[in-house]
Amino acid sequence: MKKFTIVLFVVMTMFTTNAQTKIGDAQVPNQINYAGENLVINGGGLREKFFFDIYAGVLYLKAKNNKASAIANADETMAVRVHILSGLMSRKKMASALKSGFEKSTNDNTAPLKDRIEKFIGFVSEEIEPGQIFDMVYEQGKGSVLYKNGVEKGYVEGLDFKKALFNIWLGSNPGDKGLKEEKLGN
Repeated sequence: MKKFTIVLFVVMTMFTTNAQTKIGDAQVPNQINYAGENLVINGGGLREKFFFDIYAGVLYLKAKNNKASAIANADETMAVRVHILSGLMSRKKMASALKSGFEKSTNDNTAPLKDRIEKFIGFVSEEIEPGQIFDMVYEQGKGSVLYKNGVEKGYVEGLDFKKALFNIWLGSNPGDKGLKEEKLGN
């Protein structure tokens, strides 16, 4: 019986280890579920600044895809996970990065989305600490939802908003081109 228990423990450890991917100091699940949809890791990498790992960024889709435009334009549930790794990321810096990202993703045409952008950025209202996880999830039929550590902070409706949000990382002018390629699995 003792041998069986040891073998079972080893097998369970192997399956648990394989259920996650290490990106920098972050352990991210290979699969997540939102809105009743199973999403698989498409790719992920580190957002770095001045040799510091700021966050691990991961893209989750229903099925793997390396076509940025198709992903951003798709009306289906998907998620971008931001796993904070550094104290250099504050609430103010995240809000600023999102605002700048929306400007880049819309080619400085944020006017049609202005109120929704402000609403979404407003969901980042508490200070940020290393280890926290932000999921920006497009839930088909609901909109773009911000979760902090698994707790919903609010959502914004509209496929046009979702496209702008996901193009922060996947658009032609992303904040980090290397991270874009890693999220696409390239």
